Amino acid sequence: MSVPIARTVAELRTAVTAWRQNGLKIGVVPTMGALHEGHLSLVRAALAEADRVIVTLFVNPKQFNSAADLAAYPRTEHDDAVKLAPLGAHLLYAPNAADVYPEGFATTVSVSGVSKGLCGASRPGHFDGVATVVTKLFLQTRADLAFFGEKDFQQLHVVRRLVRDLDIPIEIIACPTVREADGLAMSSRNVRLSAEQRLAAPKLPEVLSASAARLSARAPVELVLAEARQAILAAGYDEVEYLELRADDDLSPLTAAERPARLIAAAWLGGTRLIDNVGVLPGQNKGELLAAANAA
Repeated sequence: MSVPIARTVAELRTAVTAWRQNGLKIGVVPTMGALHEGHLSLVRAALAEADRVIVTLFVNPKQFNSAADLAAYPRTEHDDAVKLAPLGAHLLYAPNAADVYPEGFATTVSVSGVSKGLCGASRPGHFDGVATVVTKLFLQTRADLAFFGEKDFQQLHVVRRLVRDLDIPIEIIACPTVREADGLAMSSRNVRLSAEQRLAAPKLPEVLSASAARLSARAPVELVLAEARQAILAAGYDEVEYLELRADDDLSPLTAAERPARLIAAAWLGGTRLIDNVGVLPGQNKGELLAAANAA
């Protein structure tokens, strides 16, 4: 069993046109490859909702701020196709950069507001690259549904915003973060961690979950965030790039957990940048708070 691979827009649209003519609902799972269980959970969610599922595999140069980071990003197309085959995905779309951004390409999709701060502050141009390639993928695949993980929470908001603003006829489906047994959010970047760093890495979600519970119980935000930063650094992280409480619905900064929110963080462990977030739900009891934080 193998997954058919389309390399060009023409090949992709041949398949999509046939599906459209038969009235089939199409789902798309955009990825940059190096697939792990988090990605595969998105594919399963897509297969449960759509008649045909396209997984895109494209390491997008426009969303990298560093040439070294782009060069180091894992490229494992063969292994990715092997992982997808037993799930029943219907097509792997794996174009090359010259086809996605042909000579003379001069258009950028830029989403303001939700792209500011957090990852947008430390990675200038990153979300322009995300928004541009996602817009192209939506138009190329003509999908009805698109599936994104909540781990990249700011990215999820950027994609939702561009779809609303540009009237793209596609529904964005958010799927829960998938975690390792020790709580670490699954990420293609986790393979860069040394054995020692991998032991320290789960401290980030542990601190976030405990802090979310305190915030939900109305502990002072400034104090909780300061103590959380100290705990993350004490666990062996080299830098906390950001740690903020943001509104769940529009990413606006919050000084109190008076509405559904997310505690969002990015931290460096050695040369690896890890991001994560957990939900903050005000007014719950302690057991409910911890369960909600761990599930986020």
